[in-house]
Amino acid sequence: MARFAGLFRRQAMPETIPARMAEEISRQDAAAERLIGWVQLGVVLFFALLYSIAPRAEGTSGFNFVPWALGAYFLFTIWRLWLSYRREMPVWALNLSIVVDMLLLVGIIFSFHIQYDQHPTFYLKAPTVMYMFLFIALRALRLDPRFVLTAGGIAALGWIALVAYAVMADPDHMLVTRNYVRYLTSNSILIGAELDKLIIILAVTLLLAFGLARARHIFFDAIRDHMAASDLRRFFEPEVASTITEGQVEIEAGQGMVVEAAVLMVDIRGFSPVAAKLPPETIMRVLGCYQGCAAPVIKRRGGRIDKYLGDGILATFGALSPSQTFAADAVAAAMEIIAVIHAAQSDFEEAGWPGKMRVGVAVTSGELTIGVVGVADRLEYTVIGAPVNLAAKLENANKKFATCAVAALETYELATRQGAHVKAIERRQGVDIDGVEGVVDVAFLVNEQAAEVQVKSWEQL
Repeated sequence: MARFAGLFRRQAMPETIPARMAEEISRQDAAAERLIGWVQLGVVLFFALLYSIAPRAEGTSGFNFVPWALGAYFLFTIWRLWLSYRREMPVWALNLSIVVDMLLLVGIIFSFHIQYDQHPTFYLKAPTVMYMFLFIALRALRLDPRFVLTAGGIAALGWIALVAYAVMADPDHMLVTRNYVRYLTSNSILIGAELDKLIIILAVTLLLAFGLARARHIFFDAIRDHMAASDLRRFFEPEVASTITEGQVEIEAGQGMVVEAAVLMVDIRGFSPVAAKLPPETIMRVLGCYQGCAAPVIKRRGGRIDKYLGDGILATFGALSPSQTFAADAVAAAMEIIAVIHAAQSDFEEAGWPGKMRVGVAVTSGELTIGVVGVADRLEYTVIGAPVNLAAKLENANKKFATCAVAALETYELATRQGAHVKAIERRQGVDIDGVEGVVDVAFLVNEQAAEVQVKSWEQL
């Protein structure tokens, strides 16, 4: 009972629903109201066509109410359809439309005993009552049970009024009977039969409203999930978002796979001490400019950004989408990022960054584990493995070696075999890298002393 009572509340959607979700639902409701208007117009035109081509029924002699009712209903339907395109239909207009629907049917049914000059009990056997279910069901197009309940309630009241008038129209010759045969073959009233019609009207209304209440709840959840999935694609790469939203099984921590891929790490040189002296809004503008330079390059070269690490960017090549040139793409992206950052110095100055913007880039490759880490209520899709750790250490080593871009020598040679046209300024074996156990063979791609010349050379490739 509490659920049915809740259907009568004025609120058509939860109070806590996000504003943009409420706007989407309102657009859907407005579209449904326009559809209802067109269906109503189709119904009245069908009635008019049927009435115009059908011969006048034998035995009719009284006032014919039907053409006047259809004409008035046609004008009202045109007004309602026009209003639905001009603005969101107010609740009073929606309820008025329901009242007019039912008044049309009740009026047409009531007129039958006048047309045929019969006792009012005559109209109770008219099959036109079936159209009440059409107008009740029509309100289901909006997926709002309140209006279905309103339509069913008015239909029930209309039928009660018709039965009451038929019973009380001629008290001296009340034609109430318990004989079913007499009921079918004369202008008699079988109270049980009329009660059955009323019960069916109410039962259909309540069942349809209950079904719509459930459907609308699912509808809210579906829109919320759709918007969440759309937002998810802004926070994750498309392949990751699709895995999360379209997966056949629930994602759990520990799921993953091993792939051969390249890792690229980018970081702003000297960011922390400079940022400590800048206003927060300036820091965010600078980061936005920096990420706006680097992210498109990574995407254009076939890379996928795994995460933003403050002023750092961790990207992978060939991890989410298989690639035969993942190392070459990563090395090319590293060179292009330095070129793009160099070309955007005026933008960084305008954003509020003091001095020259410099970045460090490192590229590594090898076996990566890509998958889900975290706990049940807080998961993260990421890549882990030795190449990720080495990329972070090599990027930091740029400061030690006064370079802008460095790659693991094995990765650089793989990139060359895959078609990369990048000439290393130096190859060095057995290099000590802070935080890395043992020594590492590296290829220095760009150094700070000749960065401008090297960048211009790269831009010409």
